[in-house]
Amino acid sequence: MSGYREWRPPAELRGVVACLWEHGGARTGAEQVVVPDGCVDLIWREGRIEIAGPDTGPWTSALAPGERLRGIRASPGAAPLLLGVPARELRDLRVDGTDLWGPRSTGLAERIGAEPERAGSELVEFALARLSEWRADPAVGAAVAALDQSRPPSVRRLAADLGLSERQLRRRLVDSVGYGPSALVGVLRFQRAARLGRRLPVAEAAALAGYADQAHLGREFRRLTGLTPRRYLSRS
Repeated sequence: MSGYREWRPPAELRGVVACLWEHGGARTGAEQVVVPDGCVDLIWREGRIEIAGPDTGPWTSALAPGERLRGIRASPGAAPLLLGVPARELRDLRVDGTDLWGPRSTGLAERIGAEPERAGSELVEFALARLSEWRADPAVGAAVAALDQSRPPSVRRLAADLGLSERQLRRRLVDSVGYGPSALVGVLRFQRAARLGRRLPVAEAAALAGYADQAHLGREFRRLTGLTPRRYLSRS
């Protein structure tokens, strides 16, 4: 089997884990453009654990022939579940899991390496153990939901609605997501447009996602993917 597939996490992790996934296995190897989504990933790769922090731009993941990655993805706002540190510290970074988790990372990598077919179960167990040590910030969850709209509220209004100062809101988002409200709005809007653009004309997707016009969408797609909208969507 080659390519990419993902599946839902167990009920206990929904809301903080977006999905589990695997990618690769192609005889000739593969390259994949990875784009910002407000998430972070804990990945088993070649016998080790790798952490992918929150992205602000595109990067290319190269897989060797036959190589297969297994991963678990934290939802926007739940990055510390898999990082153990504020998300801002790993913005646009890929780090070895031992730098963050030490023996826990080594043990996880060894267990998956011994039984790759149990990768999903092992990653879930790691996340469940972390869930007993960490709790999501409810204000961040509410902020992410509010900002993931075609007409998101202003930072001032959102902070007031949540009973926070603007400075507190920005700090809590940067710690839990990896970037502030304006950047998060842009990433979430791009992700909505990408989903819509797979089944609708680009101009219609731009309007529904919340862009000022198609040209605005085009600029954001090039900034976040390095590609034009049509070229990016044709690869999805």
